[in-house]
Amino acid sequence: MEIINPNAAILTNFEVMTALKDMKSNKKKHGLRNLATITYETVQFLEETACKDETNETIMEFLRAMKQFNLAKNECLMLINEPPTSPLHIQLVIEDSDERLTDEQVNQIIEYASKLRNVETKE
Repeated sequence: MEIINPNAAILTNFEVMTALKDMKSNKKKHGLRNLATITYETVQFLEETACKDETNETIMEFLRAMKQFNLAKNECLMLINEPPTSPLHIQLVIEDSDERLTDEQVNQIIEYASKLRNVETKE
């Protein structure tokens, strides 16, 4: 099998969790006993991460907001999967963030990320 477009296969944790829940709720058994265990454990793990509070709408809104910062797809994916809560977190996720982003932009990204997590920022 040949991968024609490797970027087409990028999924957020929310999308993985949704797909696994759909698979789990499907009454048709896949015939693989280990698949049920893996699905269950993965869903349990993902339900303890930030994706439990995300929705398709909040992810789309977040991605629209991130367009202004000219971030790479993988950087946006990491911001969605692990929404940043501090400037240090952004430095770890976004390559050369100190050169590419101003302090105001970093604060804007943190604010957008708090909306993604459905958390109100304190001002």
